[in-house]
Order: sequence, then C-alpha cells, then structure tokens
Amino acid sequence: MADVKELIPEFFYLPDFLLNTNKFELGEKQSGVKLNHIGLPPWAKGDAREFVRKHREALECDYVSAHLHEWIDLIFGYKQQGKPAVEANNVFHYLFYEGNVDIYSIDDPLKRNAIIGFINNFGQIPKQLFKRPHPQKKVKKLDPASSAPSPATQSVSHYSVSSDRFFFSNPECLKPCMSPLKELQESVGQITQTEKLTVLAVEQHKILLPPLYSKYLAWGFLDHSLRICNYDSEKALIVFENLESGEILCACCPNTRTIITAGSSTVVNVWKLSDSRGKAVAKLRQPLYGHTAPVLCMAVSSAFNILVSGSVDQTCIIWDLSRLRYVTQLANHKAPVAAIAVNNLTGAIASCASSWLYLWSVNGELLASVDTASTGIGSLQINCVCMSEANEWDTDNVIITGSSDGVTRMWSVELIKQSKSPFVNRSKLASRANEQTKSLDHPELASLDSTNPMTSVSSASEEFVDLSSDALLRSQSSSTQSVTSSLSAGRPVPTARRTLSVQSEDSSTEEGRVQPVPAKRRTVSECNWKRQLIFRSKLTMHTAYERKDNKEPAAVTAVACSRDHRSVFVGDAKGRVFSWSMAEGSGPADHWIKDEEQDSCTQCDSKFTTTNRRHHCRNCGQLFCAKCSKHEIEVPQRKYYKPVRVCLVCYKTLKSHT
Repeated sequence: MADVKELIPEFFYLPDFLLNTNKFELGEKQSGVKLNHIGLPPWAKGDAREFVRKHREALECDYVSAHLHEWIDLIFGYKQQGKPAVEANNVFHYLFYEGNVDIYSIDDPLKRNAIIGFINNFGQIPKQLFKRPHPQKKVKKLDPASSAPSPATQSVSHYSVSSDRFFFSNPECLKPCMSPLKELQESVGQITQTEKLTVLAVEQHKILLPPLYSKYLAWGFLDHSLRICNYDSEKALIVFENLESGEILCACCPNTRTIITAGSSTVVNVWKLSDSRGKAVAKLRQPLYGHTAPVLCMAVSSAFNILVSGSVDQTCIIWDLSRLRYVTQLANHKAPVAAIAVNNLTGAIASCASSWLYLWSVNGELLASVDTASTGIGSLQINCVCMSEANEWDTDNVIITGSSDGVTRMWSVELIKQSKSPFVNRSKLASRANEQTKSLDHPELASLDSTNPMTSVSSASEEFVDLSSDALLRSQSSSTQSVTSSLSAGRPVPTARRTLSVQSEDSSTEEGRVQPVPAKRRTVSECNWKRQLIFRSKLTMHTAYERKDNKEPAAVTAVACSRDHRSVFVGDAKGRVFSWSMAEGSGPADHWIKDEEQDSCTQCDSKFTTTNRRHHCRNCGQLFCAKCSKHEIEVPQRKYYKPVRVCLVCYKTLKSHT
C-alpha cells in the first residue's frame, strides 16, 4: 500500500473544519475558480453539518459495530504485522513500522531528512497492542441483506442504531399521567431528574445546585439578597447581601464554587464561593459587560464551558467561562429574549423571543428560526425551552417549547430542498404543521376535503415542485397511483403537481398536446437546501387553554427531558408538574378527552352507565358508547399499525384512504 492515512476525528464531530469561515485567500484553480469552502458530495446537500452528521451516523450504526473488531485487528491487532498482515493485504513500507529505523543514529543529514519527510508524507503505523484476534462487539442480529455497506448513493440510516425507545422518535405515543407528579406553591421554574431517577422541581427565581441537587439558590427578595437553601427543609443555609446594584432577574450555577447572576443592572456578574474564617463568602470574579438592557435569562454549558445570556435589548451574548471573555453576539431577535437552552452534546443554542424560536450553532451562526404562533391561536409567548440530548446524529431529536397558551410543542430540524425556479409555490411550513395538527385533532373537518384523494393532500411537497419537462410528464401518469400507495402505507400524501399551460419555444404539438423536449437532469447546483424547524407534535392535556376538558389550564413555565429520554416533564404556572412517558401497554393518549368531562356518547347522546361504558376513539379521542365505536381499523398517523377502536366518522375517513 502507498500510505497510512485515515479519516481524522473532525470528520465525525466538527463541521467547521470544512468551511473557510475566516475568508483566507486559498488561491485559484487553473480554471480561474477561487478556492473557498471544501466541495461536498451530493448526498451532503451542500451542508457541512449534514456531511459530518452522516459520517457520525455511519460510525455509530450496527453494521460498523459488528465489524469494528476487524478494523482493530488491522490497525492495532494481530493483522498489523507478520503472515496475517500479508494475507490481509495490510503490508506497508518498512519505514512506516515502529522501531524499524532510529533517525537519531543516522549521521547523514540528507538521508535523515529524507526519511523523516518520507514518514511525514505517508504516515506511520501505530504501536501493535494485540497479538490475538479482538472479540466482536455484541450487537443486535443484522439482516442478511445488510452484510455489506450500502452504496454511496444510498442512505446509511438502514444500518443505524434503532432509537425507538426514545420519546422523540414517536412523540405521538407519549402518554400523560392523570395526576401531577409534584405540586409547588408557585410557578414552576426548573425541573431536573437526578442520577437516582428522582424528579426534583423548584419555583421560579430558584435553581437547583449541581451535582447532588440537595440545595437550591434563591433570589428575588426585597433586600436583593441571594440565598442558598436546603431542598427538603427549605431552610436558608447561606445568605449573601449587597451583591448586586440592581434587582437580580436570573442566575445559574455551572459548578459548586461558581454562581452567575444578572438582572436590571445589565451586567453579568460571575461570583466565586469560598470559605473565610468558617463563613461562606461570595467574591466577584469578573463583571461581564455587553448588554444595554436588563438581562432576563441565562443558560450555561459545562461541556462547552460557555455561558449564554439573553436580554431585553433583543440579543444574546455567548461568554467564555474559562477566560470570562465575550465570544460573540446572537442578534436580530424580534423581541426580548425570554428563554435559552444549550445542547451539551452538539453545542447548539436555542433562544426564544416572544413566539419566535431560534436555533444557533455554538459559534453563533443562525441555523433556523420559526414563528410558533402559526401553530396556535392568538398571540403566544414562549416561556421555557429545552432540547433532547440523545444520539446527536439522530435527526429526530427535538426542541421542546412551553408557551403561554398552555401547549408544549416539539420541533425538529430538517434540511428542506428549495428550487431556484420562480414558479415554485412556497407555502409556509408552519401553516402546514397547523393544518396537519387540526386534521389529526378534528378528523370530521378533514373528512370534508378527504373524499377526493387529490384534494386531501399535504402542502409539504407543493413547496418544492420539480418543473422539469420530464417530471411533469411523469406526474401526470403516476399521480393517482402514488397517492393511493402513500395512503395505504400510512405516509403523508404528496401534493398533486401543477401542470404549466405555457408552451415553450422548443416544444412541439401532436394531436393538440404539448410535447416538451426532454430536459436535462437537475444538478445539485440548481437547488438550495435550507435548514428549517419543523413542527413534530404537541402536548395539551392538563394545561392547554384550547381544550375544554382542562378545568384548570395554565401557562407552561418549565420543560425537561428525563435522563433515559423516555419521558417529558412539564411544569405550569399553577405549580403543577406533569409527565408524559413512553408507557408500555394501553393507556390514555394526550389527545383523548378525559373520562370525567363527558357523561354521554358524542354521537348518539346515550348516557354512560356501568353497563354502557365509555370508549375512546383512537383517532379523534372523543368519547363514544360501544355501539358507536364498534369499528376497528389501523391508524398509522397515530402509530397504530394494528386495528384499533374508532368511531364511525373516523372509520369512514380512514377507510376512504386505504
């Protein structure tokens, strides 16, 4: 073999190394094209983050895990040297092997420099660690068809590790608890789960102190003091007075010795806790100046050692906690920033201003934004936000927002194809999500337009219509077939493509029909890929104002994910903490009407009794008697792939789509 080179670790976690962010002059090609960013293959969709994510997804998949021992044998194991290396075609130049040459014993400088350059150019074999075959990692049984990697043109998701056990893979399957886990005296400010899986929660103006969470930091007192209290007894253990010149509005604690406060003074103060003569003292380490208005929220990431602060001045600032220096500013928010979250796996930053949700990279690049008010009714204010942190390469990971309307919403990031053609109809994705949500919650409304398969289609595909001539011909001949197959498989139905009636100069007519000239296949350069936040699901039971069966609705003020990512915790303005989890077996779904809210059948109005029991339609969630809900059918949009009980209206609607 000619050289010893492999993919460096940056290929699996750092997309920035592929980008010429600093605008260095890298010269020109012979064709005159200036060199800038690294050219990416078509499957990367022109996005360095997607390129790295797919590499990481492939690295973490079951196929690689099942064959990882073979790579270890070649690089560090028994196939590195000797007869096994010859049989495996794993032999390199003798200078590449450790200990084969002592460059310090070579007196001739010309020969020594030549050998050093030779090794630097072509690489060096690492030290041999194993003399026997490395054992194979235990993974789930692979499909025989996947015994070899897929071609480069295919997706690696076929070999990916299954993440169905996480709530964000199937958020529709989350089932709510019917009573609060905890009830506090005031609005919930923070929820966390300890290593022992105990759920802890505190009110607003309080934060739990890591790593044991047995104490909390409290502020918002009339004397502007800062207090450390015991979580169980709520007794004040330490009181710090006269720390801030103004009112403290937010605080965070990255470790046991550091407290960060901010508020009406616009200054972010970093305090160091120490003992002086047996008494705890808070000493100011560094004031951080940058905001021009009161600071409303902060979030800290110990993994990336950064602090993010949000202010009334409609900006966020990223601070380096190691040097206590300004890093960059996240500007152009549409309102005061009210909530911030940092992903400890990817460094992504989510900021919320009014009803807008923004997603930033750790370097301050705006990745995507969305107005969440388009999926609700009336004006909204996002009060809290958090992000799932499991398998950072999984595109199903969600951003969870809690709003003033009592609804908890989940969002995912997707790369959406956008055509450069001026004829493309770009409808808003948020409006699409709203319509899909309404059709799920009210199938009787959706059924009005669903009798004709061509009119009951989603607007998702309508945004990016392929206007090439051959695509138009294909769409005319296969539109009905594609709609029928999509409905039977439970997938979203593609929008019927619009046929252009304009005849081009290169077209010819035959029997009154327009015959377009076959167009060239669209290249990657003719399409742009844009990262967008897509609505995934919402949680409405107990807190949402839009539900009539919620007797005590309230704004959502805190959200959190469980450590195993099988549950979601939601806290509201009334001090209640609820949970939604991926429970095994049967149980009430989030969209089901509560039993105690209705005493008669929705369709026939017969009273529910001991013999005439209540039954929920698995699709619309309404209550029916046994006679009116005797039909059974699959409901793929609700993740029911076996026949389940539905009402007559939903049965007819779903039946017409199969």
